[in-house]
Amino acid sequence: MNKVMTAADVVSQLRDGMTIGIGGWGPRRKPMALVREILRSNLKDLTMVAYGGADVGMLCAAGKVKKVIFAFVSLDFIPLEPYFRQARQNGAIETMEVDEGMFLLGLKAAGYNIPFIPTRIGIGTDVLKHNADIKMIASPYDDKEWVAMPAIKLDVALVHVDRADARGVCQIKGPDHYMDDLFVRAADKTFATCDELVETEFFHQGDEARYVFWERSETTGVVHIAGGAHPTSCAPLYGFDTKHFKAYNASAKEEGGWQAYFDQYIACSESEYLEKVGGLDAIKKLPLPVF
Repeated sequence: MNKVMTAADVVSQLRDGMTIGIGGWGPRRKPMALVREILRSNLKDLTMVAYGGADVGMLCAAGKVKKVIFAFVSLDFIPLEPYFRQARQNGAIETMEVDEGMFLLGLKAAGYNIPFIPTRIGIGTDVLKHNADIKMIASPYDDKEWVAMPAIKLDVALVHVDRADARGVCQIKGPDHYMDDLFVRAADKTFATCDELVETEFFHQGDEARYVFWERSETTGVVHIAGGAHPTSCAPLYGFDTKHFKAYNASAKEEGGWQAYFDQYIACSESEYLEKVGGLDAIKKLPLPVF
């Protein structure tokens, strides 16, 4: 089965009010080309689920978001994502903020098709105080109580991978695939953008199959967009664009800053976007972050 499609094809399958999970981690390996395509659409009232970065911030800035379920929304070297911060401080969105481990367990529960997973994470913290929907549950084996982290079920997961084939086999060869496999298994449908579209035989070579973290049956569609994670990183292919992020962050402090950013980088085709940020060769030269 050939699952190759365009970004526009993906967005045409999304609907107002959907719960959409976005893979990656802060400024790392986000499917930003799909985010930009959503920004060009009329979609609204979305619930976004993410270890968030500019993906969440941009969607909030554009008024696409009703609620964000998150563990953090950060650009790393810029601790607070500026447009998400504005939306939250202005009360423009609903939020569910949980610990990173609780977030992981919520995705796992959805992937296991169970309503919750018991955990000690969150006990004695304000996470429970600010999330009344998260309940405590009595253990059937002793007299202890546990946090019952509810499943975070997704209508759609959007991820970016290093490479994929037309059948939906996806490979992530960076130092960390983060929780992308959990997002995929928690979702009814998964759409993956890839930097490289390869023949199936590629995965038969050497240890290439070691870097495949979910079955191709989990992948609904594949979109080949080289540089599609920019301005986030896609290690080991390229790092994140620090200069671009600094300009993006600065725009949040300017009158009409979001509209100016939108007009320059969103209100154009993806090929035009690549030209505006220096081209694919420049993206491939972005250094990988070292901490």
